[in-house]
Amino acid sequence: MTAGHFAENILGWYDQHGRHNLPWHHNRNAYRVWVSEIMLQQTQVATVIPYYQAFMERFPDVASLAEAPVDDVLSHWSGLGYYARARNLQKAARSVMEDFGGEFPDTQEQLETLIGIGRSTAAAIIAQTLNKRAAILDGNVKRVLARYHAVPGWPGQSSVLKQLWEHAEAHTPSDRVRDYTQGIMDLGATICTRSRPACNDCPLQRGCSAYARGETSLYPGSKPKKAKPEKTTWMVILEDNEGRILLERRPPSGIWGGLWSLPELDAAYGADELQEACEQNLGFDCGEPELISGFRHTFSHYHLHIQPARLGVIAQNSVRDDAQQKWLHRHEALALGLPAPIRTLLTNPEQVTLL
Repeated sequence: MTAGHFAENILGWYDQHGRHNLPWHHNRNAYRVWVSEIMLQQTQVATVIPYYQAFMERFPDVASLAEAPVDDVLSHWSGLGYYARARNLQKAARSVMEDFGGEFPDTQEQLETLIGIGRSTAAAIIAQTLNKRAAILDGNVKRVLARYHAVPGWPGQSSVLKQLWEHAEAHTPSDRVRDYTQGIMDLGATICTRSRPACNDCPLQRGCSAYARGETSLYPGSKPKKAKPEKTTWMVILEDNEGRILLERRPPSGIWGGLWSLPELDAAYGADELQEACEQNLGFDCGEPELISGFRHTFSHYHLHIQPARLGVIAQNSVRDDAQQKWLHRHEALALGLPAPIRTLLTNPEQVTLL
């Protein structure tokens, strides 16, 4: 199958079976497409849609996003994970306002100067908004191309990625680029899936090397596996006599960067040592701890075992409200940007073991 026939088959399939009514297809502009592309990184369309709609209602344009308090942005991102995306989204919005006069640049090279926008995301913005030829290579497209051309190896390896970019560039047509980019993403998401691809429904079946070999499960190659480290921590829900709880803002970089979370204590402390630990490390005289069922939360590179405990604060001798620590009632806390397991813990503690 030639490069031209590849694109024609994608477009024919897209016309009949593709997704034509996604929220970012309406009032399509660079800002709306950009936000959707960032949200769709590491996240499925069905999950993204309600977040996208709420985000657009609160931040309808780049100016409103650039000017918003960071806590507001993180609150609207809470639950999507990979929170650096949200922080970079706002930084890029501010760059658009300051460096480009509030107008998104219209070249791929300039778009790639914005933090959080790489080659594929920039190309998607160009293709989707301007209908100009630009090759994309997101996770779904990598899978389609790796199978079609039987490209061995994990796409995270530079040599493999280079081959996939060459194929992406070769197959991208000059006409109907907007539909083609959406079509190949849809094909990867709905037909050429990670497991059990629906090859009999695929418009590329006749030319697919992996299908011809009966080896679709081998492409793309898997990331070399490493055993994830296991870490453990106490998370304490400290309540004062007004029913408020203490939240701490996490450092801007790293896990849950910039979000509000619960104070943590070293897992080496025993349950009978929590009162003393709170006094020594956090500056509180507390009552007896009430233990809550522990749970495990998995990050990209380690597992974190969280053991929550609730303690009533009798006296406070060091911590006050400031930019990094706040005493808040639960409904106030839930309005902030919180990691998903912390939000669940504060809302419905008996459900945290399901995370």
